[in-house]
Amino acid sequence: MSLRLAVDIGGTFVDAMELDTATNRVRFRKASTTPARPADGVLAAVAALGTDLSQVELFIHGTTLGLNAVLERRGAATGIITNEGFRDIFLIGRGNVPADHMYDFQYERPPSLVKRRHTAGVRGRLDYKGRVVEELDRDSVLTAARELVEVQGVRSIAICFLHAFLDPAHERAAAAIIRERYPDVSLSLSTDIAREYREYERTSTTVLEAYIRPIFERYVDELEQGLAEGGFAGRFLIMRSGGGAMTSAAAKRSPTHTVLSGPAGGIVGAAYLAGALGRDSLLTFDIGGTSLDACVIEQGSAVAAHEAQLEHFPLLIPTYDIRTIGAGGGSIAWLDRGLLKVGPQSAGADPGPVCYGRGGTRPTVTDAAVALGYVDPDRFLGGEMGLQADAARKALEEQVAQPLGLSVEAAAAGIFDVLLARTVGAVRQITVERGRDPRQFSLLAFGGAGPLLAPLLAREMGIAEVVVPFAPSGFSAWGMLSADIEDNFSRTLMAPLDEVDPAEVGATFADLESEALASLGEQGVPVELTVLHRQLELRYLGQEHSLAVTIGGALDPEAVRAAFQELHAARYGHAMANRLQILNLRLRAVGRTASPTLPEYPPGDGDPSRALLKHRDAFDFGTRAIVPFAVYDRALLRPDDAFDGPALVDEGTSTTVVPSGQRVSVDARGYLLVRAR
Repeated sequence: MSLRLAVDIGGTFVDAMELDTATNRVRFRKASTTPARPADGVLAAVAALGTDLSQVELFIHGTTLGLNAVLERRGAATGIITNEGFRDIFLIGRGNVPADHMYDFQYERPPSLVKRRHTAGVRGRLDYKGRVVEELDRDSVLTAARELVEVQGVRSIAICFLHAFLDPAHERAAAAIIRERYPDVSLSLSTDIAREYREYERTSTTVLEAYIRPIFERYVDELEQGLAEGGFAGRFLIMRSGGGAMTSAAAKRSPTHTVLSGPAGGIVGAAYLAGALGRDSLLTFDIGGTSLDACVIEQGSAVAAHEAQLEHFPLLIPTYDIRTIGAGGGSIAWLDRGLLKVGPQSAGADPGPVCYGRGGTRPTVTDAAVALGYVDPDRFLGGEMGLQADAARKALEEQVAQPLGLSVEAAAAGIFDVLLARTVGAVRQITVERGRDPRQFSLLAFGGAGPLLAPLLAREMGIAEVVVPFAPSGFSAWGMLSADIEDNFSRTLMAPLDEVDPAEVGATFADLESEALASLGEQGVPVELTVLHRQLELRYLGQEHSLAVTIGGALDPEAVRAAFQELHAARYGHAMANRLQILNLRLRAVGRTASPTLPEYPPGDGDPSRALLKHRDAFDFGTRAIVPFAVYDRALLRPDDAFDGPALVDEGTSTTVVPSGQRVSVDARGYLLVRAR
């Protein structure tokens, strides 16, 4: 077997990419997302490829199922069992107001995932050092479980006890008691997910896992069955939110690690490209149907975080430091008291933009792109899906242009202006506001709509270069093909750096490494392909926020302090003489897998005229006017070809829009490089 298959679910389309490892040939197809039954859309994309599943050695999948279950409130009926007197931890939370609602005095938090009557306290307590203050009461646990399951109808329970991160014995004992009486009820233990301090964040993470686990298990089971019926007998991996992948069996045990796996594939691919292309500093720029995701790649690695946010719920999981805004091809343009806005509402896959002809009535970014002449209605998706340009123009005219007293083209250009302004804000958050100069980065544009906007963003922010990879709309799927198998482990220490015993730290890391080797071993990773990375999460004593420092085998406090000071100065512009405190020990375990190679092609003659399809009138943001654009077929471009904007590079599933004042060149791998003239 020499085939690998990667499938990524987006808000509008499912992308499927096949890699033949023997020939390095790549094939790519799309199918519509099926929100009601997401597995159907995945299998439809695989069927569109026509891949012989019996020859597939690896199937890797990125999914937003868990994320959507939370956003749409479609999870399982979930209950919480915690210590007596602490049943309201999850409902109270931190009491903070989101930054974008800071001055909204009518702000109300979204409804909780768990009703108060679905929470129960039980007798038993550990103190802040993990010592038993009161033994766990078996009858109390049974009474709580009986109330939740038999009276309240709960089908999934989150177990989270005070200070359990220091000793998981009480949580495990409670789970054993409940499983004995109710074997069909799904249980999620906080100490199996995140053995870290902060009760609310740990409880929130556990509740989210309990909420999505039953539907995630059903989804993966359906997908496994559908693939098996097609002859698939290889390895089934699912992307993790923080990069890397895990087996489908491991994902069913820890579904929270998949909730942000949608954009992870593209970031994994970008990190791989950073090395292959010799560009250590990249900004990923991924625009799909419903959202825009941006992330920083520094020194060939994506900037990571150890806490994520899903709605207002914190998640203690490793993830990429991504800025996401609700602005994609399906984002709806609308008027708010005479002001033009774009998103965050999306037309999604059903009904989709007006031009899809599936019943959509509200104009979107895609409709604006059609009206501006960027998208050829007859070549969309390689000609498989015709677009209704007249319907798109009519919706724009009636709902945006006429109310604003503008022409359709001016209204459509205004939609792009608003989208660009929102995009600049998102990119500034992860660059300028973090002490990074965006002019020192290359912009990697992918997603179906990424190449539409990236050259404009580069011009606006002074970014020197835009890189457009092969099949950008399927780049996230391609990136999954280079993903290693990973797992992450942590322990809270909470001690000053100058007081810890290096031997004790080493022993804790050794325990984590044993867990990591066992986990990767269960997922089929041999020891010789395993790489373990130790990190300390530190902060100045008395600070709230922390930074992670990678260490070698043994703890060297002076070397750790020097590394922290250097990192703090680079991030915040200063360092202090204060004592350092260790919060958490972290271990990242990586099981190396073979990555696809990037083929290089022989240079052409430098004349792109062979790829010139025609000229088409379109809106040029360089001159703010409708002008003729040269339209090139990307499949016919060769290395060393170069041409000036205004130009469109059409590859069926995506179009790169190059305004006047910019120039395109084709590198040895067939990638487009867009730079200012």
